[in-house]
Amino acid sequence: MPVGIMIPARQAPSMIGRNAGTSYGSSSVLSLSQPNLLEGQQIPLQYQHHNQLMEIAPTTTGESEMPRAREEDFESKSGSENIEVASGDDQDQSQRPRKKRYHRHTQHQIQEMEAFFKECPHPDDKQRKELSRELGLEPLQVKFWFQNKRTQMKNQHERQENNQLRADNERLRAENLRYKEALSNASCPNCGGPASLGEMSFDEHHLRIENARLREEIDRISGIAAKYVGKPMASYPLLSPPVPARPPLDLGVGGFGGQQGVGGEIFGPGELMRSVSGAAETDKPMVVELAVAAMEELIRMAQLNEPLWIPAGLDNATEALNEEEYVRTFPRGIGPRPFGLKSEASRETAVVIMNQMNVVEILMDVNQWSNVFSGIVSRAMTLEVLSTGVAGNYNGALQVMTAEFQVPSPLVPTRESLFARYCKQHADGTWAVVDVSLDSLRPSPVLRCRRRPSGCLIQEMPNGYSKVTWVEHVEVDDRSVHSIYKPLVNSGLAFGASRWVSTLDRQCERLASVMASNIHSGDVGVITTPEGRKSMLKLAERMVMSFCGGVSASTTHQWTTLSGSGAEDVRVMTRKSVDDPGRPPGIVLNAATSFWLPVPPKRVFDFLRDESSRSEWDILSNGGGVQEMAHIANGQDHGNCVSLLRVNSTNSNQSNMLILQESCTDATGSYVIYAPVDVIAMNVVLNGGDPDYVALLPSGFAILPDGPCGGGGGGRAEEVGSGGSLLTVAFQILVDSVPTAKLSLGSVATVNSLIACTVERIKASVAGEVAR
Repeated sequence: MPVGIMIPARQAPSMIGRNAGTSYGSSSVLSLSQPNLLEGQQIPLQYQHHNQLMEIAPTTTGESEMPRAREEDFESKSGSENIEVASGDDQDQSQRPRKKRYHRHTQHQIQEMEAFFKECPHPDDKQRKELSRELGLEPLQVKFWFQNKRTQMKNQHERQENNQLRADNERLRAENLRYKEALSNASCPNCGGPASLGEMSFDEHHLRIENARLREEIDRISGIAAKYVGKPMASYPLLSPPVPARPPLDLGVGGFGGQQGVGGEIFGPGELMRSVSGAAETDKPMVVELAVAAMEELIRMAQLNEPLWIPAGLDNATEALNEEEYVRTFPRGIGPRPFGLKSEASRETAVVIMNQMNVVEILMDVNQWSNVFSGIVSRAMTLEVLSTGVAGNYNGALQVMTAEFQVPSPLVPTRESLFARYCKQHADGTWAVVDVSLDSLRPSPVLRCRRRPSGCLIQEMPNGYSKVTWVEHVEVDDRSVHSIYKPLVNSGLAFGASRWVSTLDRQCERLASVMASNIHSGDVGVITTPEGRKSMLKLAERMVMSFCGGVSASTTHQWTTLSGSGAEDVRVMTRKSVDDPGRPPGIVLNAATSFWLPVPPKRVFDFLRDESSRSEWDILSNGGGVQEMAHIANGQDHGNCVSLLRVNSTNSNQSNMLILQESCTDATGSYVIYAPVDVIAMNVVLNGGDPDYVALLPSGFAILPDGPCGGGGGGRAEEVGSGGSLLTVAFQILVDSVPTAKLSLGSVATVNSLIACTVERIKASVAGEVAR
């Protein structure tokens, strides 16, 4: 029997039979049994289902199966024949062009490959070799046949679409002619005479007015751009005083009335968001002019090399901005650097598996942008849309936005910024999206972060890929950053271009996995349908966003520091959850701490994500073995995956509890995030049901390098992590199922002991690995 008295928490009402706002089944979360400190290796806190304490018996488990890397095939011409160049030693062969021999496949070969194509249109090398052996063909012939077949299917689909569009076009043309005829014969219902403009239908009159307004706005923006590009920026008056902020969005979450944050989290408005609600009408020309000049600067920053960008680092593998050359090249802009702010500038390029327009849409839609970059953007909001673009896309779109940028640790303050975001398609087909700070037009007494022209160029590549060149240029006060994170922040790996590009690359791979219609060969376990696979990935995505939204030192987070030793202080905060189908009702206690480990980040990541070593650090599993029931690969790296885990136990209560886990890694950081889930709710998800009503309280780890290679200055991105690691441990625990209850100090002490004991176990396990 564990040391200490176990007092069960108050019983939560049943989750079954409620309305659409309720969760599936009952909730499986981390919860307290009651407030006693740890003694030895025992703790009165366990995984809990329906608020019943569970005991976990140890068993063994196997290694997780890792996915194979996906091969990308290039498309070739359509057809069902293979073309081979005839070989021969005729004497006059050099005097005439080589003949081509056409080899038609047999009916049996075509039928076999057709059947295989329906199951897997993109076979890998091993599958092609096996198929060629069975059919008596060369692997290259099989490869070409599949390429031709894919192109043929694509052409057929396009022909069908064209026929459909042609039919729609004819229908619309006929409709248009009927309307024109009806309008030409329109008469006044009162006098019988011809109808005048004022007597048109209300909808038609409204559309004409809106059309004229949009045409005037396009002409005005084009005139301003033509007038100011190439001229020095003038001194502008301050923007007009802010209008009162919009009323907070009340979603019924006690203590968290405010704006909608990333992943459904509810936060109160920050200082910047309280002071700004949009640009006044008279300020719009200034914002437009600033955005046009920022676009010009971004293009040159992305394309120029030396002397603007000079080699840096021990092996000249990175580049640094030459500040003096920057001032000479761009004399205008948002003004000189304010006193006390430090300049950070970086540039990075990558090819991502996503087409141009989808990347542009992610950047211009604030919700998609917040979700894709949830590890960097803690919250974001569009304050005003000054232009929606022209020609039915984002070309010329201009928005005023505010955002808060984060590092997943309470030891690094977030960076809050008000900026304009401008999107433009250039003559060569390249798209560009630029941010530029508006703080210079609306100064605040305390300015901690300012964005000089930053953003990315997006060039179209073959086969649906895009080349992204990212420039990040900010001025910031980083004096509040804790000393153990200083090398990481100074290297640009915390907020710089490499982190943005690495995150985008990883998320593009994840989105490609979500959109896949077939079950990948690397997926194993209880997932049997594409719908179940997609629902499970969507649930994991919400879990990751919820974790990232509650671990940083945001201005909206009221962290309280408990006793500790410097950097390893445990910080806690409470949240009340009411009528939120994605969270169990009650009081939730967040606890987090960050510390340094003398082990490379990859080794820490592999140790924490491996279910076979989970019992070494997971106190709440009581040493029970963990078995992987499902595995979804969502990236080329084996560490990027979603898993469904089961804790093996003879306890009947434990059989109703599973663990959903997502692990993800890239060159700038890694995450291992997990949450207990109910078996009944998970069955609904695996059958393709809506995952938004599954209650989750995610916990997990954020693993960052302690700086670039060699401890500072500039190492190659792929070499980062050869030193130590910065590990953040964060728990979310339901301490009371009644939202109006008061938080007891004993509950806080128990959570503090839990996180401290987890940290000690991780340190001991890692030290044991190093010793071996």
